[in-house]
Amino acid sequence: MIGTLVNTAAVAGGGMIGLLLKKRMPERVTTIYFQAIGLFTLAIGASMAIEMEKILIVVSSLAIGSLLGEWADLEKGTERMSDYLKHRFRIGSEKFSEGLVTAFLLFCVGSLTIIGTIQEGTGGSPDLLFTKSLMDFFSAILLASAFGTGVVISAIPLFIFQASLTLLAKYAATLFTDDIILGLTSTGGIMLIGLGINILGIKKLRIMNMLPSLIIVVLLIWIFG
Repeated sequence: MIGTLVNTAAVAGGGMIGLLLKKRMPERVTTIYFQAIGLFTLAIGASMAIEMEKILIVVSSLAIGSLLGEWADLEKGTERMSDYLKHRFRIGSEKFSEGLVTAFLLFCVGSLTIIGTIQEGTGGSPDLLFTKSLMDFFSAILLASAFGTGVVISAIPLFIFQASLTLLAKYAATLFTDDIILGLTSTGGIMLIGLGINILGIKKLRIMNMLPSLIIVVLLIWIFG
């Protein structure tokens, strides 16, 4: 699991550097920087969603997953957890939740993540995850300098997610078909577009409540794909 460990360290290290840069940014620079980060997130999401296939399954997954997330009120639960962590560890970042969710989706939902963990889990080289680690390192610097501590903390769910995929691939590699990888990437890309809209302040979307869609799309493709 060396690839996942390196990836986790890259995100945490890049996030720490980003926090140092954040402290030196005046408010005027921070404003334009958030706008740039919002556009960057939109572009990444669009690039992930543009190759979408099985559109009905993706749309159904987003609809069902969003209803489940709304029923469980994941957004409110995340806010309560964020408030607890900020109080417990005296974190001053106002955008802790937004940074955590944005970083998690950006780092964890993509074809490189899934293919890399499958390759390592089935005894292959971790080279793909090393490449991803380099990309995530620089992305973490940018995100943490905009959102703060939440990006550094995202290294924890990143490790759990990628480690779980690696172990799953070790025992059930055939589960991750090309269609499932593409479905996850497309669904995650649409959610990243929503995050970009949030960051730009166009409209507040409850992206956290849409997270169950990532599980639903796998199930639907596995059943109907």
